[in-house]
Amino acid sequence: MTKDKNKKQKTAKSPAIDTRSFWERNEASGGILLKETSKKYAISIFRAILLFGMCFMIIQPILNKFAFSFMAEKDLYDTTIIIVPKHFSVSNWKIATFLLDYRKSLFNTIWVSILVSVIEVFMCSLVGYGFSRFQFPLKRFWFFCVILIIVIPPQTISTSLFLHFRYFNFFGHQLNLRGSMVPYIMMCLGCMGLKNGLYIFMIRQFFLGFPFELEEAAYVDGCGPFSTFFKIMIPGAKPILTSCFLFSFVWQWTDSFYTELFLGKIKLLSSQISGLVERFGAYLTALNGASVVPPQGYSNAILSTGVLLMIIPLIILYLFCQRLFVESLASTGVKA
Repeated sequence: MTKDKNKKQKTAKSPAIDTRSFWERNEASGGILLKETSKKYAISIFRAILLFGMCFMIIQPILNKFAFSFMAEKDLYDTTIIIVPKHFSVSNWKIATFLLDYRKSLFNTIWVSILVSVIEVFMCSLVGYGFSRFQFPLKRFWFFCVILIIVIPPQTISTSLFLHFRYFNFFGHQLNLRGSMVPYIMMCLGCMGLKNGLYIFMIRQFFLGFPFELEEAAYVDGCGPFSTFFKIMIPGAKPILTSCFLFSFVWQWTDSFYTELFLGKIKLLSSQISGLVERFGAYLTALNGASVVPPQGYSNAILSTGVLLMIIPLIILYLFCQRLFVESLASTGVKA
C-alpha cells in the first residue's frame, strides 16, 4: 500500500507535458509566444553576427599574413590572387628564419621573458600584498604613484632612463650598464618594469577580497608576516599570479621599447623584427652582387613571415594554457 501511495504522489508531482503544437500554444497565448520566440532568435542571430564580425576583424590580418608568407614573389603582384596563392612556396619562411637568426633569437627571447616575468610577479605580489594588508605612512600617496605608472607611458622617461644607466654611478665609478640584463633586472626588482603598476593593482585587488580569518589563524599559530605570505597567501593567490605571469610573459615577448633601450646586444625576436626589412635589402644585395632596393610587396611578405614566426610560439602557449588562463581570470573576477 505504501509503494502504491508513493507512486501516486510521484505521478501527481510530475509536470504534465504539453502536446500541443507551437501554433496552438501561440494562439492560446494571444500571439505572445511567437513574439517572444522571434525576439529570442533575432537576438541570437544578431549576437552571432556581431561575434563573427569581431573575430574576423582580429583573425583576418593574421590570415592575410599566412597567405603572403606562402606566396612566391610573382604572386604578390598578381591582382587575381587574394588569399590562396597560385605558386605555393616556403622560400619566405627560409629567408625570414635566416634573417632573424631564429634559433638563437627564440632561445634568448624565451629565457629573458621567463626571467623577467618571474621577477616581476614575485616583486609585484609582495608590493600588492603590502598595499592590501598593512598600514604605513603616505600609503595613499604611494598607491597614487602606482596608478601613475599605469597611466604615464614609459616613453616619457626614456631619456632619464638612458642617461641613468649609461652613466651609472656605482660608489663613485661610472659604469655603462646598457646592453646587458642588469638595468632591466634592477627595474623589475624595483617594480618599475613593463606594466608593473597594472600587476600591483590586480594583485592588490585580489588580496583585498582574501579572507582575513586565514591570516589571523596563521598569526595565532605563530607565523610572522613573511611566513603567512608564503604559506597562506601565495598558495591561495595562484589564479591572479598565473594571470599576471602570462600577461608579463606575452608583453615582454613582444616588447620593443625596453628591449632596444637596454638589451641592444641581446638578440631578441622583437628587436630582430624591427630591422628585418633593412637586413632583407642587405641580403638581396649580397645575393646579386650589386645594390638592390627590395620591392615593397616582397619586403612586406618577408615582414609578415617574420611576424608569424614571432607570434606562433605565443599561439602555442595559449593553446596549452587557455584553460588555466580562463579559469584564473574567472576566479580572479569572482574574488576581486
